[in-house]
Amino acid sequence: MIWENNEDIKLIECANEKCTIQKHLNECREERRPYVFVTNTMTVKPLHRLLVPVSMLEEETYKAEICTYIARKTGAHIILLQANDYGSHARQNVNRIVTHIKAVMERTGENISYEVAQAKKDSFGLVREASERQRDFRHDLLILTASRDYGLDDILFGPPERKAIQRALVPVMLVNPREDLFSLCD
Repeated sequence: MIWENNEDIKLIECANEKCTIQKHLNECREERRPYVFVTNTMTVKPLHRLLVPVSMLEEETYKAEICTYIARKTGAHIILLQANDYGSHARQNVNRIVTHIKAVMERTGENISYEVAQAKKDSFGLVREASERQRDFRHDLLILTASRDYGLDDILFGPPERKAIQRALVPVMLVNPREDLFSLCD
């Protein structure tokens, strides 16, 4: 796997228990590099398909570099799952990611396989939908943006990324939303 023996990506292997997952999420709040959760209930396979949910939040575009890097290194197909929002922010974020992918292809001469799929849920239900649609997309890695800040609902009920990790059948990569985001090197 691309994250094994890779100092650019932090690997977290843990039990699929909410207290264990939450402990690791709290420890990674300031992490600048992407981090991958692998629980004892997930199936780890070679990366052929990456599912990248894209909501209305601007920090969703930070995942462009990450998914492009992984696709270039593994030959994986990128599936951009666009939130089914009424506004245009999710669509704009998907367009920014596609622009990045095309720029990398033009610069490197490599072909990066990608597609844009329309989600059934809006930005607020997108993470849940992405973690539950393994059979639809047959993805091998789910790439999510971590919550900016934990609000009262996250403290009481748990953040959406913890729930996604608990539901997911494949490893989940998280990217913290930061202006000084860690950038993977070639």
